[in-house]
Amino acid sequence: MERDGEILHRAKREWMWRQFFLLEEYTGSDYQYVGKLRSDKDRGDGTARYVLSGEGAGTVFRIDEKSGDLHATQRLDREEKSSYSLQAQAFNRNTGLPLEPATEFVIKIHDINDNAPQFTKAVYTASVPEMSPVGTFVLEVNATDADDATYGNSAKLVYSILQGQPYFSVEPETGIVRIALPNMDRELRRDYQVVIQAKDMAGQMGGLSGTTVVNITLTDVNDSPPRFSYSSYHLSTYESAEIGSTVGRIKANDSDEGDNAEMRYRIVDGDGKDMFDIITDEMTQEGVIIVKKKLDYESKRVYTVKVEVANVHLDPSFTNMGPFTDTAIVRVTAKDVDEPPVFSRNPYVIEVNEDTPKGSLIGTVTAWDPDNTDYPIQYSIDQHTDLDRLFYIDPRNGSIRTLKSLDREVSKWHNISVLASEINNPRQRSRVPVLIKVLDVNDNAPEFAMFYETFVCENVKAGQLIQTISAIDTDEPLIGHKFVFSLSSANPNFTIFDNEDNTARILTRRSGFNRHEMSVYHLPVVISDNDYPIQSSTSTLTIRVCGCDSGGNMRSCSVDALLLSAGLSTGALVAILLCITILLMIVVMFSALKKQRRKDSLILSKEDIRDNIVSYNDEGGGEEDTQAFDIGTLRHPEVIETNKLRRDIIPEMLFPFCRSSPMKECSDVRDFINSKLQENDTDPSAPPYDSLATYAYEGNGSIAESLSSLESSTMEGDHEYDYLTNWGPHFKKLADMYIGKDTTVDI
Repeated sequence: MERDGEILHRAKREWMWRQFFLLEEYTGSDYQYVGKLRSDKDRGDGTARYVLSGEGAGTVFRIDEKSGDLHATQRLDREEKSSYSLQAQAFNRNTGLPLEPATEFVIKIHDINDNAPQFTKAVYTASVPEMSPVGTFVLEVNATDADDATYGNSAKLVYSILQGQPYFSVEPETGIVRIALPNMDRELRRDYQVVIQAKDMAGQMGGLSGTTVVNITLTDVNDSPPRFSYSSYHLSTYESAEIGSTVGRIKANDSDEGDNAEMRYRIVDGDGKDMFDIITDEMTQEGVIIVKKKLDYESKRVYTVKVEVANVHLDPSFTNMGPFTDTAIVRVTAKDVDEPPVFSRNPYVIEVNEDTPKGSLIGTVTAWDPDNTDYPIQYSIDQHTDLDRLFYIDPRNGSIRTLKSLDREVSKWHNISVLASEINNPRQRSRVPVLIKVLDVNDNAPEFAMFYETFVCENVKAGQLIQTISAIDTDEPLIGHKFVFSLSSANPNFTIFDNEDNTARILTRRSGFNRHEMSVYHLPVVISDNDYPIQSSTSTLTIRVCGCDSGGNMRSCSVDALLLSAGLSTGALVAILLCITILLMIVVMFSALKKQRRKDSLILSKEDIRDNIVSYNDEGGGEEDTQAFDIGTLRHPEVIETNKLRRDIIPEMLFPFCRSSPMKECSDVRDFINSKLQENDTDPSAPPYDSLATYAYEGNGSIAESLSSLESSTMEGDHEYDYLTNWGPHFKKLADMYIGKDTTVDI
């Protein structure tokens, strides 16, 4: 077919349907007919076969293969599934080939009103302030309907109130609950229960409905003022009541609750407002009347106060209802008690000079009986506060005197307690502290602030500072300490310079000191204060003479000074050193003899055996150090060179050196040792105190030559020589000579 020169083709019409509708909740006995499916290529000869697929195909929906009729096999619920999407296709029954492509269609379930409205909550809870105006919002309820809101009125809801009128109302379309009655008072009724209904079909007959319960509570507002139960109250208390103690309680009533019922009490008038006060008990909301000042039954017995109560939190909306306060009169009666004595002051402070003679009057305390009886008073000192018994009080008039002299440097304050009691009733007594301050008197002289270890170098120059001294004084002058330093007499060696700041400098007056001539100088220093009366003292400064380097650093001091500073006498030190020397000699000889038995002799010549072994505790300064120790001491006595003075120390006295000639023959070893000891005792160049000198003289030789074990090492076996047994008596006798007859020496 052509039109205007164009070739037109016939278009396929495909299916003749797209959508079916089906009612839910079908109750018939047969399958519910949905519709008929038909292809335009179905010639009606039975060769076309229809096939259904998709949601619910073969279960919920079934199709007749020959006719294409579609039925629902089950009862459908739109609220479970509102539509189904399916596919349909026609095939040639003989060839099995599709007559045309498959296409989709939709089956929609039409809604019926089969669901009642449901509220979101089974029970609602709400609150609204009391005395709220009509129309005040309370809450909004909400219900839903499972039916289709777009089809008919099945889901169109209308709200109504079934219970709760005339207090509340509900808006039909929104479900908003509001106040419907004015001036609802919580104090009359607090809780309300309201039943709300929601109905579908727009509230028409035949519609379904649901209900919910709303519990509404009226909240409190401060619309009730506090009120006293009585216009006047009567209380009483003893005159001895302590300040701050409770007299009694009163209470006002407030029908409000919480913060709205919180009250405050205060005294606004009355002749007792200076004697009493009132506070509020936060827990019980009671007014507690307390004692503000001490009561006196003898002066006044009845007091009157006017108490006012008011709310703390006020609501401006209700101030037009009248004052939210109330007042009441409270009368308080003071009851008489037997009171203890009263002191005129508390505490007493008494000042006394430390040089006040004992027995002097230093002060007086006074007390009286406040009762009408006015009994006489007697005084005493609590002995627990005056353990040293320094003070005495007259029991009749309360005058206090000293029993002993006072010393401010021992104690600046004395705190005692004085007791006052009624003579007719000693149980009624009072105590008062008496603070006695001891005033300073200049009765102590200044002295050195510390112990000074002062030295002066031998190479010192004149005018050189060797020590700065200061002083202390246990007194406490009003304007501070001011010390003056001076020498007790003119001194040719040292002088003193007062710095005028409570310190002084010790200077040398000459150059050069010799510790061998004078090792220690004693310098008396006079120290005076500036208080009245002036006190002064003389303190001695000990100055040692020491050897120093060019920088003034101390190197060594006088041996005597060091020994004296240690607190030991020279004889005691010599005895101790001699004992140590003898013990070391025994140990060294025993060790040498043990080695002599086990080792070959290293001495090649019998003529080189030494009779003197000197040991120095000095490592020296190397090969170039020729001053540390003299090798000549180790040489054989016969080849001793001319004596040389020791070069490692400076002898305190220069004696001509004299060494006795070696013994050619010695038949008695004891004489030999005594000779050697005497020789070393008189030798000014003796080794230092930490050295050991031993003597093992064997003589100058014999025809049989040496019998020492040093040349017997070639013989088989060790030879036991009990040297200590043979030498022991000599050493013991030697120890008795230098240590004492009563000293035991184990050899």
